[in-house]
Amino acid sequence: MTGSPTVAKQYVEQRNKGYWIEGTRISLDSVVYEFLNGEPPESIAKNFPLLTLEQIYGAITFYLANQELIDTYLKEAEEEFEKLQQSLREKNSSLYQKLKAAQMQK
Repeated sequence: MTGSPTVAKQYVEQRNKGYWIEGTRISLDSVVYEFLNGEPPESIAKNFPLLTLEQIYGAITFYLANQELIDTYLKEAEEEFEKLQQSLREKNSSLYQKLKAAQMQK
């Protein structure tokens, strides 16, 4: 037998208060939300062609090993996004209405 096994590999890194797939600009959030929506790793790989199947499994494993932490992180991010939306609605309701109308047309 030749070669030596990979002992441990890091698939997720924390940068700028967020979690990212190691060495990429793809957020852990993107992979986790697809996984939570029932997408198998192979489908996630098709949606994110820059990621290898190994990276996707690594990200899912990281999520499962740190599920409480990542679920809290995702919930806080959703709450922050909702606050930003509310602020936009209050500060510039006409722009917000135009954005919502454009979104509905998609």
